Amino acid sequence: MPHGIPTASPTASLIASPSELPTSLARRRLLLGGAATAVAAATGTAGLILPNGARAAAAYPERPIKFICPWPVGGTADQSMRALCQVAAGLLGQSVVVENQAGASGMIGTKALARANPDGYTIGQIPISVTRFSQLGMLQLDPRTELTYLARTSGQTFGIAVPANSRFHTLQDVIAAAKADPGKLTYAHAGIGGATHVGMEQFAMAAGVKFNAIAYKGGAQALQDVLAGQVDLLADSSSWAPHVEAGKLRLLATWGEQRTPRFASTPTLKELGYNVVVEAPNGIGAPKGLPPAIEKKLREAFRAAVASNEFKAVAARIDAPVMYLDGPDYKKYVSTVYDQETQLIQRLKLKEMLQQS
Repeated sequence: MPHGIPTASPTASLIASPSELPTSLARRRLLLGGAATAVAAATGTAGLILPNGARAAAAYPERPIKFICPWPVGGTADQSMRALCQVAAGLLGQSVVVENQAGASGMIGTKALARANPDGYTIGQIPISVTRFSQLGMLQLDPRTELTYLARTSGQTFGIAVPANSRFHTLQDVIAAAKADPGKLTYAHAGIGGATHVGMEQFAMAAGVKFNAIAYKGGAQALQDVLAGQVDLLADSSSWAPHVEAGKLRLLATWGEQRTPRFASTPTLKELGYNVVVEAPNGIGAPKGLPPAIEKKLREAFRAAVASNEFKAVAARIDAPVMYLDGPDYKKYVSTVYDQETQLIQRLKLKEMLQQS
C-alpha cells in the first residue's frame, strides 16, 4: 500500500471472443441457445411484446462487457479473473474486456466499479478487503448494501518466505530473532491495510513479537527486494511459488486452513500454534441496482465458469483454492467478514497506523 492513494491508467485487453473459444464451450453455447429457442416456442413467448426493461434483459448482452480488475496485469488475481472471463464470454455469447485499474490495494478499481452504470456492461472483481478499507475511510461506500454480488470464486495461498541463503531455516528461527531484537527484522508486503500486511501483523501479535513492516505498491517489487536481500522476509500470496521451486527462496509457513498441495511439506501458521488464517477470497460483482434478470444471467454464467475445467486448471497452477459461493451467499459472507474486520481494526490499531504513514 503506498503512503497515499496512487492513480493508475487503465490498461485494457480483449480477453475472449466467442469465435476464439474451445469447441466444448462453443457447443455448450449452441445447446443453451437451442434450448432457449425451444422453450420460447413451447410457451408461446417468442412473439410476445415485452416491456422495455424485460426486453433489454432478454437480449442481454448485446455488446461486449467490461470487467474491471483492480490489480496489475499478470498477478495471481488478474490471472484467475481472466480465466473466468474467458469461460463466461462463451456462455454469455459476448466478449469480456478486462480492464486493469490497479492501486490503493484494489480500491481504485472497486471505486470505479461502484460508480459505473448498473446495466450489466460493467462488472468486476470485488476484493474482500472492501470490508476493511470501507471502515478505514479509503472506500466511501458500505459494501454490505452498495454493491451487487455475483459470485465468490477462489482464495489465495499466502505465505512467509526468505532468500535461500537466509539464516532463517524455520519460522521458529524468525520468532527467536524477533524476540531477541524487537523491531529490527524487516518484512515486505503489498500495502498498508492489505491482506499481507494485516495477516503478518496478526501473526506478530499472536507470536508476541514486533517486526519492521516495509510497504510496497504491489507484491512484484516486494518480491524483487527480498530476492535481492534488501528485506529479511516476504509476506505475499503465491508470487514466491516459482522461486521456492527454483531454490531461490525458502518457504517457512503458509496461512491457510490446510497445507497447500504443491508445498505439502510446509506447515501452516495454525499448525505451528498461531491461530491466524488468511485466504482473502476473490469475488465478482457489479454496481448497486443491477436489473434482477441481468443479475441472474451473470450469476449463472460465473457459476458455470468457476466449475469449468478451464478455470480449475488455472486456479491449481496459481495455488488458488476454489471457494465458490453464489451471489446472495457471498453477500452474507461479506457482512460476516465486515463485523470481523471491525474487531481486527481495533485490535491492530489500523486507523492509527494509517494516520502515522
